[in-house]
Amino acid sequence: MAVDEEFWRLPTVLKVTGLSRAQIYRRINDGSFPKAKSYRGGGRTVFWLSSDIRNWQQEELAAC
Repeated sequence: MAVDEEFWRLPTVLKVTGLSRAQIYRRINDGSFPKAKSYRGGGRTVFWLSSDIRNWQQEELAAC
C-alpha cells in the first residue's frame, strides 16, 4: 500500500466518481467497480482504497 493511500468512505467515493450510490452498488454487482473492503471483525463499516478508485478511473478513461 502506498504511503499516501487513503481509506475512502462512500460519501467521498460518490463525490470523486460522480456516480450515485445505486450506480456504484450496481457496478460492484456486475464486476465493473472495485468492491468495498471492511475492517477486521466485520461490521457494516466499509471503505475503498483511494488507489482502487483512481485505477478504476484510469481504466474508464482508457476505455473511451
